[in-house]
Amino acid sequence: MNAKPSAADILEIDPRAAHERQQDGALLLDVREHDERASGRASGSIGLPRGEIERRIATVAPSREREILAICASGSRSLIAATTLRALGYARAYSVRGGHARWIREGLPMERGELEADAAERYARHLALPEVGLAGQQRLARARVALVGAGGLGAPIALYLAAAGVGTLTLVDDDVVERSNLQRQVIHADARIGMPKVDSARDALRALNPCVRVDAIRERLRASNVEDILAGHDLVVDGADNFPTRYLLSAASLRLGLPLVYGAVHRFSGQVSVFDPRRADSPCYRCLFPQPPSAAEAPNCSEAGVLGVMPGIVGLLQASEALKLVLEIGEPLVGRLLCHDALAGTFRELRLPRDPACPGCGAAATFAGYDDVARICSA
Repeated sequence: MNAKPSAADILEIDPRAAHERQQDGALLLDVREHDERASGRASGSIGLPRGEIERRIATVAPSREREILAICASGSRSLIAATTLRALGYARAYSVRGGHARWIREGLPMERGELEADAAERYARHLALPEVGLAGQQRLARARVALVGAGGLGAPIALYLAAAGVGTLTLVDDDVVERSNLQRQVIHADARIGMPKVDSARDALRALNPCVRVDAIRERLRASNVEDILAGHDLVVDGADNFPTRYLLSAASLRLGLPLVYGAVHRFSGQVSVFDPRRADSPCYRCLFPQPPSAAEAPNCSEAGVLGVMPGIVGLLQASEALKLVLEIGEPLVGRLLCHDALAGTFRELRLPRDPACPGCGAAATFAGYDDVARICSA
């Protein structure tokens, strides 16, 4: 009488069983070549050609305890892949019987586009997070984020959004790199002094992640261009250092229905919030500052000074809020103002409700054009 095969002897499973295990957390690994995956792939699968498994699997699946389901065109290469994975210590590696041909015949979900091996390795720590995973990483890749300001706040925001895989990052700034910037604007370098900040930042971001598209717009945000520049993006991040720009951003955010991630620094302190016009309960920037403070009340960095790390701390918080908005996870800082005091080493959260009488978003608010908004700060 033949003995029943043990789990260690079984290398193949049917596509429907593979799909069920995938829903429970198993990794579906498409071992076909890059060009084969161009026409489509099993939903949620990660592409890693069979010949690259030995070199790359440790970054795609760091834990050898994870179940891996290899799939190819017909089931032949995936069987070899499963054997290879077992030899590498992945005891729960299996081949999907019949491959994609059978997967499709059984009506299991397919999708266009893919996560290539480079991306699977680059974003391995994201893919390990259930809150992000493959679907979240693909959402990041489709995202279009406008970042206004490529200086102190813009530097950490741009670096971390690019590193996270945001597909398109639009940088807007008309300034050039100066030596006095380098104390806090860490995206720039001494060798790029005199270069437009957007070009300097683009060079740094391309070196960090060549998969991200960086659109550099060397212009100052004005009444005449604000909507044209911001339209078509998913959200806007405020890395500006002046009130005229922030009031224009606020007005455009409301007009275009774009979430606005706000941040500001002053000497040893900073603050962060999110204004999201898609939410009925969200305040806008003018709920916080109905009218701009005087120059004496809010001097700029060159006048008041700023601790070099402050834009880094606040900018990273802004980047975190931007990623949460793109991924639709967590609770954004809507209706809350997060304040940081570096000298005291404290964070505190202030409630920031929507103001019914706000001149920007209140019931009686009227929009007389961006030129009118710009004049608020010159009055």
